[in-house]
Amino acid sequence: MTKGLSAIAARLDHAIQSATATYQLPVDQQVDAATGYAIQAMGIELRQGRGERVVGVKLGLTSRAKMEQVGVDEVTWGRLTDAMRREEGGTLVKANFIHPRAEPEIAFVLGRRLTGDVSLAEAALAIEAVAPAIEIIDSRYENFKFSLGDVVADNSSSAAFFIGPYARPDTDISNLGMVLSINGRPREVGSSAAILGHPLRSLVAAARMTSRAGHVLEAGDIVLAGAATAAVPLDAGMQVEAEVQHLGRVRFDVK
Repeated sequence: MTKGLSAIAARLDHAIQSATATYQLPVDQQVDAATGYAIQAMGIELRQGRGERVVGVKLGLTSRAKMEQVGVDEVTWGRLTDAMRREEGGTLVKANFIHPRAEPEIAFVLGRRLTGDVSLAEAALAIEAVAPAIEIIDSRYENFKFSLGDVVADNSSSAAFFIGPYARPDTDISNLGMVLSINGRPREVGSSAAILGHPLRSLVAAARMTSRAGHVLEAGDIVLAGAATAAVPLDAGMQVEAEVQHLGRVRFDVK
């Protein structure tokens, strides 16, 4: 069984490196979420073997809009590596991805270890800073179609991320307006309240879910709370910007 899972991890890893879509598992071979996380871990080990370093995690499918967009109904998580981080204000090369999409998020930077079943208050105390962010999702599957196990195995579709200016950890993020603009025009508008009702709940979920997999959130880790809106497909020539009320802006260009 392990050999079969490692083959899936290798196939997804090849899709990432070659920027070519791969097939979804047939219905009679689809994996459950737990197996998907095992495959995800194997894929991250392949990246670490190439020198990448895990710098945090992302939560996925944390808004009703996202769940409806991809046709699943459960929150997921994936790992972030240093190679996935892009410079704010920089450029994203579309040819390095398959079918990239951008979504506006809130990022947490941790000041202390956070793991296991924690309260909202404990999660809040672990935050060193909050920031506006954009995550680039890029399912490695053909036509952006997948089951829950498929997407988990694919590192919850995470491909890259941009983080804007840091704000104080006690900034009220419960109901902030969030706008994703393309070429200066708003494309998606939402509220941080769409992220599990409060973005802090994503941090609580991250601590709980990652600990079950033996992964510990450490000081300095980045946690992307999840999208507040549906994701926007990217094309060359786009100027992409996310603005989060009271937190600021983060932007990049697509070429």
